[in-house]
Amino acid sequence: MKTAVVVFPGTNRERDAATALKAVTGTAAHMLWHGDSELPQGLDLVVLPGGFSYGDYLRCGAMAARSPIMSAIKQAAERGVKVLGICNGFQILCESGLLPGVLQHNVRPKFRCHTVNLRVETTNSSFTNLYAQGQVINVPIAHGEGNYFADAQTLSQLEGDDRVAFRYCTDAGDITVQANPNGALNNIAGILNAQRNVLGMMPHPENHIFAEQGCVDGKALFESILAA
Repeated sequence: MKTAVVVFPGTNRERDAATALKAVTGTAAHMLWHGDSELPQGLDLVVLPGGFSYGDYLRCGAMAARSPIMSAIKQAAERGVKVLGICNGFQILCESGLLPGVLQHNVRPKFRCHTVNLRVETTNSSFTNLYAQGQVINVPIAHGEGNYFADAQTLSQLEGDDRVAFRYCTDAGDITVQANPNGALNNIAGILNAQRNVLGMMPHPENHIFAEQGCVDGKALFESILAA
């Protein structure tokens, strides 16, 4: 499996993503600079990692979405290459048009850094096929702008097409306001594109890979990609 991780100015989770990929695939990921205009041949997966690309100036992810590498990533996604955007990567995917909607400031305007529970809403994707439908997993978050918003028509389409991958939930899997750390509509924590080969999610599965981290619930996401 051939993978790549994109590095933007301000990215700070690229090593975490690369470490997770090597642990699961056994092969080191290619590290790509945002100013590159081409992707390596034969890529199976591109990861846009977390961080604060361009300092989150203008809007989170807005400047990174216009980096040269994004044109190549869009073309690759159209060909069926898998693309995973985590936290700031999710914001970049929305700003670039690869995913619908936008990530806004958290309803309670402060940075949230702790673990959350997620309910797996669909196993019909290359990113979630090794989870169980409705499974509750524990994954860290670290964001100030994770409040997912989309207009009513887009939201209805996401729900109707089974494109919501994860929702914030309680330990028991209940979808409640209290379990929502940022005010995201419908407790949405991650969504898929129409082709189901692009996933954007705010939580950080790459930080729950090893037993030493206290939890390995994020590992199955990367194993799902490998299995696919």
